[in-house]
Amino acid sequence: MERIKVLIADDHRVVREGLAAILKSKEDIQVVGEAQDGLEAVEKARSLLPDVILMDVSMPRMGGVEATRQVKREFPHMGIVALTMYEEQQYIFDLVRAGATGYLLKDTDSAQIVAAIRAIYRGESLIHPSVASKILAEFSLLAQKKGKKPSWVEHDLTEREITVLRLVADGKTNKEIANNLDLSEKTVKNHVRNIFHKLQVYDRTQAAILAIRKGLIELEPPPSR
Repeated sequence: MERIKVLIADDHRVVREGLAAILKSKEDIQVVGEAQDGLEAVEKARSLLPDVILMDVSMPRMGGVEATRQVKREFPHMGIVALTMYEEQQYIFDLVRAGATGYLLKDTDSAQIVAAIRAIYRGESLIHPSVASKILAEFSLLAQKKGKKPSWVEHDLTEREITVLRLVADGKTNKEIANNLDLSEKTVKNHVRNIFHKLQVYDRTQAAILAIRKGLIELEPPPSR
């Protein structure tokens, strides 16, 4: 069995040890290293070449946002899950722009963290439900303010790929999209791969945000309180 190599970056030893203990109990996951700050996370990403990094946001010497940016610049296909206590929009947007593939709050249960690692290893994204809507709604509003109009030709996406992209932006998995469109999961996976190639992105979150910013898709803004 091919195991998912994971690097844990957090400045609290008890957090690193707790995460490592959880992950080491999974047969398909291998903890290849730990880092106590962002600078060490970047160095160990280079030497250990993990598949996925669990990245704390607030760390000494170099924070998680900058560490994520540096890692993704050198290793664009390396998955990064931001683990944080923060739900503020600025942290969220900075991490997404830096290239974080997932965003989970530290009160997330262990099963969701494991699911996020596996999903990101498969090329998917996983964002905590409480922050996912903030990300997409904010970028949707920015696109509307700029007066962007749908431009399918710009990236040469087919109508079917646009339909799949809308469902990706809604947070649907490949299996859910396949059921929704009456397609095989393999066909959906091929569509998603083609979308990534045409948009020149590496994950589902980046694809959804770019599509919204370019006016390729539109999402309904959240209701006013």
